[in-house]
Amino acid sequence: MNTLKKLCYLSAAIFLSASFVSCSSDDNEIVIEQQTPSQVLSSTPWETTGAKDKNGSNVALTDASVVGYVGFAYFKADGNFAIYSLTDVLRSRGTWSVDAQGKTRTITALNPDATTIFTRDVEILVLNRNEFTYRIRPNAADLSVYYDIIHTRTPHAEPKNGQLTLASTPWKTTGAKDNSGANVALDNSAVAGYVGYSYFKANGTFKIFGLNDVLRSQGTWSISPDGKTRTLVALDANGNVLFTRTVEILVLNETTFTYRITPDANTPTVFYDIIHTNDPAHKEPQ
Repeated sequence: MNTLKKLCYLSAAIFLSASFVSCSSDDNEIVIEQQTPSQVLSSTPWETTGAKDKNGSNVALTDASVVGYVGFAYFKADGNFAIYSLTDVLRSRGTWSVDAQGKTRTITALNPDATTIFTRDVEILVLNRNEFTYRIRPNAADLSVYYDIIHTRTPHAEPKNGQLTLASTPWKTTGAKDNSGANVALDNSAVAGYVGYSYFKANGTFKIFGLNDVLRSQGTWSISPDGKTRTLVALDANGNVLFTRTVEILVLNETTFTYRITPDANTPTVFYDIIHTNDPAHKEPQ
């Protein structure tokens, strides 16, 4: 039995980078289960920790050539991914895959209505339980220019403040209640300005349309680190700020998004709760 255990531990050390190892005392056999490239990629969160140019020289992660590829990446076993900046701000979401040989990773970034923003294939250089490095070629017409983006395994937990949930579906205003809990008609002047279809995109931009699909506002959005408030910064066509609005989040899950508005900060007892439900079938008006 002692000899068998020693052999098992030795085998585990040899194959740790790509295998699961188990021992059976019943038949004195060692069973090695090889992980697929997809299983390796989805086995851990990844943090961008370095980049190199075609000459092998280090490139700062803030360099314009690579900054768009930097962050924390979560490739989930269900085929979905989410990538956040190193400050935990959602950057992109969608679907991913790795070919059976582990040579190419593909991501398809999605809008809230599941339409495609872009699809990107990258060449995998290293993929094991501790490192994931791929090569990007910014200019398809000049393949001699490339950058290698280096990621290492990290225990960094995916942010749970609701960013991904808000960006994963279109939202439709379906109800409103006053401070007494009574229903308020959506055409009531107290709430009508908050009614419509909302598209909160993973790149931090938003568009809100009326229920008649006419654009009402657009700009940038964010959720506080504790998930308690959502902030909109509405912009005009020239990028000038029209207004900034922060609301208290009451409910945010896969099906419901409800926030509270207080029209007069000096009268906090008068408020309205604006209720949205997910509407994945409603495509963003173009």
